[in-house]
Amino acid sequence: MLSLRPDSSGNVTPDFSVAVIHPSAKCLIKRSIDILGALVGLVILSLIVIPVALAIKLDSPGPIFYAQKRYGLQGRPFTIWKFRSMVQNADLLKQTVLNQAQGLIFKNEHDPRITRVGRLLRKTSLDEFPQFWNVLKGDMSLVGTRPPTEDEVSRYSPHHWRRLEVKPGITGQWQISGRSAIKDFEEIVHLDLHYQDIWSPLYDLQVIVKTITVLFDRRGAY
Repeated sequence: MLSLRPDSSGNVTPDFSVAVIHPSAKCLIKRSIDILGALVGLVILSLIVIPVALAIKLDSPGPIFYAQKRYGLQGRPFTIWKFRSMVQNADLLKQTVLNQAQGLIFKNEHDPRITRVGRLLRKTSLDEFPQFWNVLKGDMSLVGTRPPTEDEVSRYSPHHWRRLEVKPGITGQWQISGRSAIKDFEEIVHLDLHYQDIWSPLYDLQVIVKTITVLFDRRGAY
């Protein structure tokens, strides 16, 4: 378990130096699966990047890729990469959109910031493919917890920090349990911690197979 200590600004942050490292974070089998899966994903990415890039550029002005600061294992910040699915000033427009979720997440089923191509990318999860680079680098895993944003982490309660005892994943317990249809942050936390409790390399493979099934079904994606 983590202990909490105040930083120089008086904010309470976790002391990961005394935390027990979750077995998944040092498992060579899991890392091998990640590397193999990331290489397969990057091969697929190389095949789709040109048509997806053209579609994004023709649909709306702005960059092809979207980069955002996220927090991973033991609270380490990293840059996550996605195909851009929103208008280029989406972050500035966030305050104008109604949040339909509860807690420290933001969701809107009909978010007007999402472009036409972006909605298709999200429905098919093609926007996530650049994250295979994050997996290959070791910032993320194929299977893990949902990677939190800086805004979320800044408002964490003590029990939320446990989510960062494992690497964040492209998919995870939340992905196979409803995806964007889950609108309560505490339910996501519960699913993430449940994943930590039951984790094994075999379970990761089961989650990957279930994720593929969910992607073809397309329910809960927006």
